[in-house]
Amino acid sequence: MEESEIVGMITDLESDRVERKASLSDLDRVSEAICAFANDLPGHRGPGVVAIGVDDHGRPTGLDVDDALLRRLADLRDNGKIYPFPSMTVLTVALGGAAVAVVVVEPSDSPPVKFRGRTWTRVGPRRAVATPEEEVRLAERRRQANLPFDARPVTGASLDDLNLERFANELLPQLVAADVLADNERTTGQQLAGLRLADVSGTPTAAGLLFLGREPLAWLPGAFVQFLRLDGDDLGAPILSEHRLTSPLPDVIRELEETVRAHLDVAVDLSGPDGREVSRPDIPFEAVQQVVRNAVMHRSYEATNAPVRVTWFSDRVEVSSPGGPYGQVDATNFGQPGVTDYRNPTVAAVLAQLGFVQRFGVGLALARARMADNGNPPPELEVTPTFVNVVLRLLR
Repeated sequence: MEESEIVGMITDLESDRVERKASLSDLDRVSEAICAFANDLPGHRGPGVVAIGVDDHGRPTGLDVDDALLRRLADLRDNGKIYPFPSMTVLTVALGGAAVAVVVVEPSDSPPVKFRGRTWTRVGPRRAVATPEEEVRLAERRRQANLPFDARPVTGASLDDLNLERFANELLPQLVAADVLADNERTTGQQLAGLRLADVSGTPTAAGLLFLGREPLAWLPGAFVQFLRLDGDDLGAPILSEHRLTSPLPDVIRELEETVRAHLDVAVDLSGPDGREVSRPDIPFEAVQQVVRNAVMHRSYEATNAPVRVTWFSDRVEVSSPGGPYGQVDATNFGQPGVTDYRNPTVAAVLAQLGFVQRFGVGLALARARMADNGNPPPELEVTPTFVNVVLRLLR
């Protein structure tokens, strides 16, 4: 959008495509507005604008719009609380001689968009939680051909292939706010569809099968992790331990991390202050944890039978995931802090809601920091169009 068009929308008090905020005192309200414009319930098919530093009459409030404020707004896109991730741009425009921060939000191709488990909509001046009927209308708008693979229904699968008891007792309470559940008129099928774990007809999506499938591999043959511990530094070395992890994703991650902990070798030296003993693992658990979680989250689950492979050699750990860089990530910027894109946005969003992701776009940066703190060499990256391999060297 041109700046003149944005300014015109901000000052047009009749427009229902603008929400004005005098300050940034409540980030949750801004997130709700972003969610509502992304859902575009009225069907404008045009962007909505959240203006910060503007009063209800369209006049600037004199808010200090600096880089820190703009970063806080930009961070709302991928902090894991809004999913699927909205398409939005953060910029500054001049209004009445003052700077105003603006978030331009594009309508989502894959509604409903939720904030903290709630679907927000806007019609006229009203912003409210969507009714069950409105959620169904939004879900029916999805353009299946343009959906990411993890949000597409899997032909032949049915709700019988999902563990619905686990959904109701474990997953749903973590993904949807308690007060929304308490006042819940939605059927199980509607709940699944609202979270992109099924479509509106009740067919499970790839994400639904990954998180709740009774047999995920029956539908997604590569959706497992292969762990191999070798007594040597090449693949021909004797096998010390082998695990094939085939459960739903949350269980796979937990089982894999337990396996990693079991294989850490902790040495004790006297390098601490005053000669005190210091325990130092041959590789920091957090570094391996970040890399394997990234591999499970960002790998390709489409048209491949290859698993994520974690191979533990005598001198290094290698984590290989099928699928190369995606979207704005390429071989030149792979692993840079803040540079991220989402091949599997539903998988990423649910993992974040379940607590497996604290912050998007910083996994490899955290791994580097933990490796440096422990005295290990930095991670080595092999990035190709078809796979990504990360090498973590052990302390010698």
